[in-house]
Amino acid sequence: MESNKRLKLLQSYIKKLPSFPVTVNKVMEICYDANTSPADLSKVISLDPVLSGKVLQLVNSAYFGFAHEIVSPVRAIIMLGINTVKNLALGLAVMSTFGSRNNFQAFDMDGFWKHSLGVGVISKLIAKKRNVDPEKLEGYFIAGLLHDIGKIPLNGKFSDEYRLAMEVSDREHQALCISERQILGIDHTLAGSLIAENWKLGTEIIDTVSFHHSPETYKGEQKDILFTIILANYFAKRSGIGFSGDPSMEDLWPQVFQYFSVGPDTTFDYLHDLSEEVAQEIEKAQIFLKVAR
Repeated sequence: MESNKRLKLLQSYIKKLPSFPVTVNKVMEICYDANTSPADLSKVISLDPVLSGKVLQLVNSAYFGFAHEIVSPVRAIIMLGINTVKNLALGLAVMSTFGSRNNFQAFDMDGFWKHSLGVGVISKLIAKKRNVDPEKLEGYFIAGLLHDIGKIPLNGKFSDEYRLAMEVSDREHQALCISERQILGIDHTLAGSLIAENWKLGTEIIDTVSFHHSPETYKGEQKDILFTIILANYFAKRSGIGFSGDPSMEDLWPQVFQYFSVGPDTTFDYLHDLSEEVAQEIEKAQIFLKVAR
């Protein structure tokens, strides 16, 4: 099949994806208003009992570790912040759409989500270590969680070719995105960007899914979160956290090392102290998979 035909099939598939629930779209819309209050957001979430229940289930899980049960959306929003709750709603909506095993033909779903959770958790821990605004931390987690989302429609729609791309990547010791372009004519960063733009997921996620394998071409304003996800992905792969279908160990762009003031020989040491915490946080973050289904 020609690459142009595959691209058209992919675009058609993405256009036919279910729209976000009205409530989630409204949540994202009002959260971009600087004057939105916790009460405003609570009113929107409370209109959707399913979303409200899922958010409260997450908030009361070990992932956040609050000492006392939170029983109302407005209390959750006050405790976590408007931006965090927005990101939780967004992450749940995306994972609910792509969480089915039917979407995973070429590689293992559990391995994929473990890797994705790992990148999200590590991104959040790196951001926390660097004293990023606490209300922005969940944005780093969600961007890390979704950075490889473009692999799902590729391996679901073109599973035979995708298996071949994985084999080529393994045999040639090259990044999977290169093999994807060789075999399919398109790669998961393009597929991910089409999904993120179709759903209007915001520049943090759009830029992360689009440029996490080509940071040298990036000219946007989300360098901090993009570089954080790239470093987290490098650490997750080097540590063998899950399996995203990419067997190769891609070299890290030197500017990423420079950005974090570390070198190729010290990156693992820089993050090594997080290893035990990463394992614990990945276990806690499994709640996202359970709640999204």
